[in-house]
Order: sequence, then C-alpha cells, then structure tokens
Amino acid sequence: MQFLLDPDVVHLNHGGYGACPAPVFEVYQGYQRELERNPSEFLGRRFDELTSAARAELAMFVGARADDLVFVPNATSGLNAAIRSLRLGPDDEVLTTRHEYGAVLRTWEFAGAKLVYAEPEELADAIGPRTRAVSVSHITSATALILPVEEICAAARRAGVLAIVDGAHAPGQLPLDLDRLGADLYAGNCHKWLCAPKGAGFLWSRPAHQRWLEPLVVSWGWGEESTFAERHGWQGTRDPAAALAVPAAIEAHGVFDLERCVETAASFHDRLPPIGPTPAPQMWATEVPVADAAGLQRRLFEEHRIEVVVSEWQGRSLLRVSIAPYNEPADVERLLDALAGYTALPGRP
Repeated sequence: MQFLLDPDVVHLNHGGYGACPAPVFEVYQGYQRELERNPSEFLGRRFDELTSAARAELAMFVGARADDLVFVPNATSGLNAAIRSLRLGPDDEVLTTRHEYGAVLRTWEFAGAKLVYAEPEELADAIGPRTRAVSVSHITSATALILPVEEICAAARRAGVLAIVDGAHAPGQLPLDLDRLGADLYAGNCHKWLCAPKGAGFLWSRPAHQRWLEPLVVSWGWGEESTFAERHGWQGTRDPAAALAVPAAIEAHGVFDLERCVETAASFHDRLPPIGPTPAPQMWATEVPVADAAGLQRRLFEEHRIEVVVSEWQGRSLLRVSIAPYNEPADVERLLDALAGYTALPGRP
C-alpha cells in the first residue's frame, strides 16, 4: 500500500509520529472537503452520527463497548484528561516506572502527584497503602518494551487502586481486548501503528470511573445527566476528519503484512540487541556507545537521510528502530552502515 513519505529518506521512526497510507489520507481529505462545503450541515447536524459510527468501529477493533470510548487528539491528551481529573491528597502516591513517557510524567508532576518508581516486574508487589494509582505503559516509548500490564492491572484491582495505562504504541501493534485487559483507564493513539491521520486518539474508561472524568474541554455536551460520550464528544468547533478516517485506517491495517514486519525486526536483533527481554513486535531499542545521543540522531539525518530516534535514557544512549509496512531490510542495513562510521556495534569492527 502506498504511503506519502519522502522516498529520499529512510524512515525508521514510525513509532514517533506514524505515517498515513494514501487511500486513508484521501478519506481524511474527503471529510475535510465535506466539512468546508457546508460546515453547518457537517458540524451542526451530522457530527454526532459520524463520530458515533467511527467510535463503534474503533471500539470493535480494540475490544471495547463504544459507550466506554471517546475520541481525543492523542494518548497524551487522554491521559491529561484522566490525570487532571484526579483529586490527589498530600499523602497519595502514584506508582510508576522510569520507562514512562516524559510528557506523562510531567503531567503527573503538574497534578501534584508524589511519584514512586519501581521496576516494571516489581510494580505489582510495590503497591502500598498510600498508592492511589498505578501509571504504566503497555509498550514503553524510549525503551520499546512490552510491560506486563495484565498482571499489574490485576494487582492494582486487588489492592483497590486505579490502573491507568498509556497505550500510545499498542493499537495496531498488539491485539487489544480492553474489556478484558483489566485497566481502569486506557489511552491510545490511532496515528501511530494503526496509521490513521494525526489527531486521532482515544480514551477508554470502565463505566465505574466515567462520572468523575472531566472532559478536555467543557462545552455543550457537558451536563449532570450526559453520557460519557456526550461529555467528551463536542469540544467546540474543530476538524473531526482524523477521527472519522479511523475506520479507513482499520481497513488498511487489515491488509498490511505485519508478519513480515515482525520477522524483519527480529532478524536484526542479533546486530542491534534489544535492551530488554520483551521488545515490541515492530519496534525495539538498543544501546549505542555514544555520549551525544541528540547529535548522533541529527547526523544520521543530515548526513545519511535516515530518520531514527536516538535519545538519552537513564544515562544511556538508546537507538530506537521502528519497522512499518513500508520498510525493507535494506533500510536497517543502511542504518547499520551509517552507524559504523560513528560507533562500534555488536557484529561490527
């Protein structure tokens, strides 16, 4: 399937911002043209019907009831809505890991949370009497590891604390069944591995928590008797085309050769070893012996036209490689050749 990416660039950062296939982008632009032909018709009379239909298809894809899921611009927005809705007391603790996405940790800090860190495999046993919530990624961003969220959520549920899951990298990369996962709140992206246009994400909540979740924007849908979808649906005049294109993205995702992507990723694990035992299927992080991570990332793009993430994490420089449907093994070989000029890697002199 054709993507709109620059053919002169090797794109190995799909996990960063995703990429939209041309047929999905055409659907997206089609909705934008409809909106501009008659904004009053589209937003004033068709908005609820269109978004409800798109929510229903997304809900089926992620294993949820449509009534428990609402569209948000991205996972960070959904987690902001959840975190900023909590009223934390001075003794309340939020249990998390150092693998979490920086923007989410900053949101917790903004909300006044007292963060307590534990290793992912120790989270379940680290829940204490002051723990108000456990905040954990399904797939971590910097380290690209699958975390044991089912086990963590089950432990949180037994302890009577909230389990909040950052699923930014999961939809489209891992099979999801949110009704069975065990989380209380789950936020995900559609623009990354599902390949929808940017601006399409979702927030899912167990019914028991929907009343206290405040919308990102309080507008005409808010009311004491409003449903979860109504309170979070209308956020003022905005372009909903990205969310409406999600069903087209789900259809496109169904024809991707994901098995080939997973096999391609695994075939390079010997030369670019994942930093942990549970790398994501299409994305992994490897340590590179360089002092200037940002400088290496910049040079890989400026000198070799390779888009790939190199970031500093816990005093280590990590290179994160993403394998999407448009990638070939030659893309990673080109990365390896480029890296050879800057650093020694396993299997390289």
